[in-house]
Amino acid sequence: MSIGTSAVIGEDGRGRCAWAASDAEYQRYHDEEWGTPLHGDRPLFEKLSLEAFQAGLSWITILRRRPTFRAAFAQFDIDAVAAFDDSDIERLLNDPGIIRNRLKIEATISNARVTQQLVAGAEGALDELLWGFAPLPRSAAPASFAEVPAITPESTAASKALKKLGYRFVGPTTIYALMQSSGMVDDHVAGCWRAV
Repeated sequence: MSIGTSAVIGEDGRGRCAWAASDAEYQRYHDEEWGTPLHGDRPLFEKLSLEAFQAGLSWITILRRRPTFRAAFAQFDIDAVAAFDDSDIERLLNDPGIIRNRLKIEATISNARVTQQLVAGAEGALDELLWGFAPLPRSAAPASFAEVPAITPESTAASKALKKLGYRFVGPTTIYALMQSSGMVDDHVAGCWRAV
């Protein structure tokens, strides 16, 4: 049953963003993670990496493969991924449990090296950098997903800052998706039990 243009009532009687109604894993992700503030260099490096792999694909594709991505990329430990070499790239290109895109794999390793330099002697630097672009909280939930942008001035500015540091696959749309998933913005729509 629809309540507005972007929320539905689930079998448990809770209103949710419509995108979360199509799959049990999406529902769990929506209820427990999406839009929940996430902090820490390693967790945010993981989100940044997975959002880059998602570019051009649906998020459920990445979400279902997240355990395999974590295993393949050493739980997204920044130092471990920064140390990956050509043999790791070949290993990853032959791993059917992840997205085997050479450019995205190489970007993840390169981004780990940039992050390693960023946080050297300054733990929390990636967290501080990304959260520094979080917009002010909304006063009300969006009425529908038609009101939710794909990019914002903040995601554009964050993208430019990250690219200047040497990050790859960090366009404004990817960064806005990161902002949504890590709770820098709350895009749960009106009628969703998680909406502001």
